[in-house]
Amino acid sequence: MSHVTTHILDAALGMPAAGVSVALSGPTGEVIATGITDTDGRIPELGDDRLAAGDYRLEFDTRTYFARTGRESFYPRVTVDFVVSDAAHYHVPLLLSPFAYSTYRGS
Repeated sequence: MSHVTTHILDAALGMPAAGVSVALSGPTGEVIATGITDTDGRIPELGDDRLAAGDYRLEFDTRTYFARTGRESFYPRVTVDFVVSDAAHYHVPLLLSPFAYSTYRGS
């Protein structure tokens, strides 16, 4: 299993957000993994099984998702910065709507 996983729920529709491109960037800013959410809004494999400690970023391409679903959005992308500090699994969910979003450290 990847050290980092994510999923997206479209809170406005009350369903998973499928087909969203996501990029994981490492401590030096380089993209180290990419993925696209499945029909359940999840990316179960995103990068290595073990990442070095440091600052990481998930970037969600929300512009393309909302355009595909025929909705306008205030956010063309959502970026979530977080710190990997140990070997524990990091699950970073995104709750999304056209004009708001929230995230948290999941399990």
